[in-house]
Amino acid sequence: MGLSALMLIATAASGDASTSGTDPQRAFDWEIGTWRSTVRVLAEPLSESADQWLQFAGTSTVRPLMDRRANALEFEVSGPDGRIDALNLRLYEPQAQRWSLTFVNMRDGLLTPSVYGGFRDGVGEFHGDDQLGGRPIKVRFLVFRQGPDEARFEQAFSADGGATWETNWVAVDRRVRR
Repeated sequence: MGLSALMLIATAASGDASTSGTDPQRAFDWEIGTWRSTVRVLAEPLSESADQWLQFAGTSTVRPLMDRRANALEFEVSGPDGRIDALNLRLYEPQAQRWSLTFVNMRDGLLTPSVYGGFRDGVGEFHGDDQLGGRPIKVRFLVFRQGPDEARFEQAFSADGGATWETNWVAVDRRVRR
């Protein structure tokens, strides 16, 4: 699995600005806390092989940093095909009025290229460039908040500059009540 396939694993959730007023810096505030994550990952994205989806389950925990201008997400899931331990650092860029999401897989300790974006009409949308198998690709990450205690996340890749997209990551998070 390429780095990008895991890139947004840990971005598990984001909120829409309407949950935090109109300040885009507060778009992730609703997500602070612990979540149960179920994840499906396409084994070989952008390949000619038949689709094989890998299944994982575990937790993600989001902690605020720097007066909520940043946050860190710890992601730990496992399944029949292995384990994913990851960290995602999200930073708000006030000059650009956007968020950057940067993922690190703890297996190799490498940062992936960031994706950038924000929230419009209740949907988070983030885009970036990466490589898969040595070829350049586009990355799109979408966030759909499905109520105060559930969210769905989808990552897709494009090998044709964004004309078509193949979804390769689907996560559903449900808040853990204490």
